[in-house]
Amino acid sequence: MTCLSRFRGPVAALLVLLLATGTSSAQWAPFLGPNLPPTPPANIPNPPQPQNPPTPLAPPPAPQQQTTPPARPALKETPPANAPQRFSLSLSARYAAEGQPVTRSLHWRIFTERQGTAEPLTLVSESQEAAPTFSLAPGKYVVHVAYGLASFAQRVSVTENRRETLIVAAGGLRLQGRVADAAIPPAKLRFDVFEGNFLQRASSDGKKKRMLRSERPPIVRGVLPGDVVLLPAGVYHVQSTYGEGNSTITADVRIEAGRLTDATVHHRAAQVTLRLVHAVGGEALANTSWSVLTPGGDSIKEFIGAFPSIVLADGEYVAVARHEGKTYQANFKVVAGRDREVEVLARAENQARSQN
Repeated sequence: MTCLSRFRGPVAALLVLLLATGTSSAQWAPFLGPNLPPTPPANIPNPPQPQNPPTPLAPPPAPQQQTTPPARPALKETPPANAPQRFSLSLSARYAAEGQPVTRSLHWRIFTERQGTAEPLTLVSESQEAAPTFSLAPGKYVVHVAYGLASFAQRVSVTENRRETLIVAAGGLRLQGRVADAAIPPAKLRFDVFEGNFLQRASSDGKKKRMLRSERPPIVRGVLPGDVVLLPAGVYHVQSTYGEGNSTITADVRIEAGRLTDATVHHRAAQVTLRLVHAVGGEALANTSWSVLTPGGDSIKEFIGAFPSIVLADGEYVAVARHEGKTYQANFKVVAGRDREVEVLARAENQARSQN
């Protein structure tokens, strides 16, 4: 007990308990520690990691990201069960059965075929594409295609998907005009196109009376130089008018399918400027009325002005000028390609005998 007297407090009580229960020192070695020499003080070690770490608190909710909802798949349009059946009609045009295809200037129209002679055609659809495709209900139709002034039609029965090629037997006509070696300005030149050649005759109203084809109205009027006119293949005659006088030329042309025909009309004419003067080279008198006559007295043109101009075919003419109640006249000649001024002297020797 002498050795225990040195311990005080809880340690002494613990030793007494051990001795009383007979527990060996080896069983309590973890509590008492090995019989080692004392160690000097040391730094406090880091606390051991817990075997079962506490459950951490739930983290704060992350900010919601705006997400685009997935696009809904497009609904397939299903035709109603009672929808009428339709077929495709694909169209194209050629200049001939084995010719080149027509790729421009086409105007297609689809009509329902009439049931009776009094029933009008009903327009179903139209297109200006070179090779359109139409969706049509089963039935009978009339396909019409226009190519400039040429037009062609064909009956088509639609009972299934089909392709049709129409023959467009047409060509182009391009006109120019010249006088001598110079081109005529487009502003002074016009063309009218008539069907058939110039010498052809045509009966009128089923009678035997014949009339010149040129007396019939033209199929196209006022064509400008350089313009391309699309016509059915065939023979035509062209009437070319240069200026506002009497210079008119007629020429026959032939149009071939799929080809462009260039035609140049040569006029034998010249432009004449009229002047009424007191002396040669003098100033033109204003407020003068003019008439241009043939040698036989036929009037070609009348106008008012100090120095009017007119285009005349080559030949001889009479210029008549009326000024301040007096009438003067002079004869002159026109040579093709030679534009000139014609002066009428306001003198007694040029005064007309009979005044109007």
